[in-house]
Amino acid sequence: MTCTRILAAFGLLSLLGACGPGDVASRNLPAATALNTSEIAYLDRAPDRRVILAPQYDVREINVTVPDDLRVSEANMYYPMADIVWRGEPRGDRHQQVRAIFAEAFGLGTGHMKSGPAVIVDAEVTRFHSLTEKTRYTFGGVHAIRYRLTLRDAASGAVIDGPRLIVADVKASGGSRAIAEDQAGRTQRVVIVERLRASIRQELSRVTEEEAPVGRAATAIALTPARVMEQSPIPY
Repeated sequence: MTCTRILAAFGLLSLLGACGPGDVASRNLPAATALNTSEIAYLDRAPDRRVILAPQYDVREINVTVPDDLRVSEANMYYPMADIVWRGEPRGDRHQQVRAIFAEAFGLGTGHMKSGPAVIVDAEVTRFHSLTEKTRYTFGGVHAIRYRLTLRDAASGAVIDGPRLIVADVKASGGSRAIAEDQAGRTQRVVIVERLRASIRQELSRVTEEEAPVGRAATAIALTPARVMEQSPIPY
C-alpha cells in the first residue's frame, strides 16, 4: 500500500511538471545557448563585452485575443483538465482577466520599442493553466502559458512574422513559500505579468553585444528575464 501511494504521488508531480510541450519558440538565440522556459543565458562573453536585447520594431498596436471556446475550470483539484485555470483574482470572467494580464504585460514589455519597422502585435492565447488553491498551498507547480504570436505591418496589415506558438511557462511557488510571496505582494498575477513582459520583449528583440562599462560591471554577464526586470521593474 505504501509503495502504491509513493508511485501515485510521483505520478501526480510528473503531471504537474509536464504542463505542455518542451520546445520553446524563441528568436535570435545562439544554438549552444542554455535555455529553459524562464531563463535565457548568454555566457562565456569577453570580460569587456555584455549582451543586451535591442528592440527590432516600432510597436504601434497590441491586440490580445482569448477565444471563447477555451475551456475554464473552477474545480479545486490538483490538475483540472481545462484550457484556463486562474485563481489569482476573484471569480469572474476568466477570459477577460487573462486578456487583461496579457495586455498589461505586453504594454510594459513593448513600451520602449520605438525603432525599426512599424508593426501591430497580435497575440492569441491558447493556454493559461495556473494553479488551483489545492495545488498552490501544497507543493506548487508551473504556470503553463501559451500564445500564438503574429506581427503585421502597421500600414498595410500584411503579416511579416508568424503566426508562431510561444511557450511562456514560469515556476509557481507552493506551500509556505507561496503564502509568504502573497504577503510580500509577489502574487501569482505579478509573477505572470513579469514572465509575459520578458517573453514579448525577447520575441521582438535581437541579441547584440556592446562594450561593458569600466569598473565592477566589466565582467561576463548572464542576461535573464529576471535581470531585465531588475533594470526596469514593474511599478506595483
